[in-house]
Amino acid sequence: MSIPARRITTAITAIVLLAAAAAARGDDWPQWMGPQRDGVWREEGIVESIPADGLPVRWRAKINPGYSGPAVAEGRVFLTDYVRTEGEAVNDPNARAELAGRERVLCLDAATGKLLWKHEYDCPYAISYPSGPRCTPTVHRGLVYTLGAEGNLRCLEAATGRLVWQKDFKRDYAAPTPIWGFCGHPLVDGDRLVCLVGGEGSVAVAFDRTSGREIWRAISASEQGYCPPTLIEAAGRRQLLIWDADKLNALVPETGELLWSEPLKPAYGMSLMAPQTASTAAGQLLFASGIGRVAAVYRLADDRPAASILWRGKPKNAVYCANSTPYIDGGTIYGCDCETGSLTAVDLATAERLWETAVPTTGLARRGRHGTAFLVRQADRTWLFSETGDLILARLTPAGYEEIGRMPLLEPTNECFGREVVWSHPAFAGRCIFARNDRELICVSAAVQEP
Repeated sequence: MSIPARRITTAITAIVLLAAAAAARGDDWPQWMGPQRDGVWREEGIVESIPADGLPVRWRAKINPGYSGPAVAEGRVFLTDYVRTEGEAVNDPNARAELAGRERVLCLDAATGKLLWKHEYDCPYAISYPSGPRCTPTVHRGLVYTLGAEGNLRCLEAATGRLVWQKDFKRDYAAPTPIWGFCGHPLVDGDRLVCLVGGEGSVAVAFDRTSGREIWRAISASEQGYCPPTLIEAAGRRQLLIWDADKLNALVPETGELLWSEPLKPAYGMSLMAPQTASTAAGQLLFASGIGRVAAVYRLADDRPAASILWRGKPKNAVYCANSTPYIDGGTIYGCDCETGSLTAVDLATAERLWETAVPTTGLARRGRHGTAFLVRQADRTWLFSETGDLILARLTPAGYEEIGRMPLLEPTNECFGREVVWSHPAFAGRCIFARNDRELICVSAAVQEP
């Protein structure tokens, strides 16, 4: 039976229009560090420099305080914040501030910034640096998962905000709240939602992502730490990395079975950055580091799940990362050193420091501890969101730091060691950049403008 030409033409036109609509919408940024959780912005049609008068602002939306970054999926922006009703939000690294208030999950229209829905619940705080939630929402197949600073895990319908299921890590797992709050961004792996929880035998827990039913629990430690669950592939199999306050562990993602464990104990329980892997002539290498000048590169075995130490950091080499996760490119580690506060380049094979600069972090000539910039790669460039509130475009190479442009994006509304800072990872989606401080969420366009 022949199909009329007009019907074929109509079908082709529909396909072309759908493809055009998808291209216009662009890619999503549905979780911390992007679609593949690797800090890479893969969209095309992005500007190659920042104009002198800055990128065009599409909208601004009023929000409340928090450290959590935005997630962008299917035309919506998801963000968490904190509405304080009692207490003083004082930043003291050695003490917990006690506050009363509500944590909120906000859903906004990505094109306009209009609030579509909100979900909120009472949540007293007893944490250090108590501005608000730490974890970026994770959005997957119509559901959004949020984890609050006091261990409230929520699964909501992305379209409506309806509560699907919830967990309370303190109540359900006897997990003490870390002094800096729960920080491990939830990870979707197939039908599982993997979380850093805490408590005896439950540092890591996998839940059925649609029902909340526990699938497995694993690991005991002195503290659960702050590092997000991370998936890697080595020795021909997928491995789930859980870095607690004492050791770096690799688990079978489906069962929680321990594959290997190596001691790696940062100061103050601050396992924070997501471990990074790279394939080199010496084999597959794995890097992790933290406060207290604790850093290590491991060689991952290629015939079985195992890791052996290649080098450990010393006071004047390596890079010791905390707030922001570094990346590895071409045998070089690029990351922000929490001891010096500088963006630092390090040779992956030898731990030698190649260069360091505070220009994109504190912006100060002198060093400032925990100087922070969040790094996202795009083509041959790196976008950086500085703690000063500046959006920066630069090229990072073993030879040095080359700044292409910058614009003031947001006021730094928080504080650290006497500096004004903004510490929140942006989202890069739909050829736009979404960033927040403690007062507003902003969307700027980074799309190449049509002539």
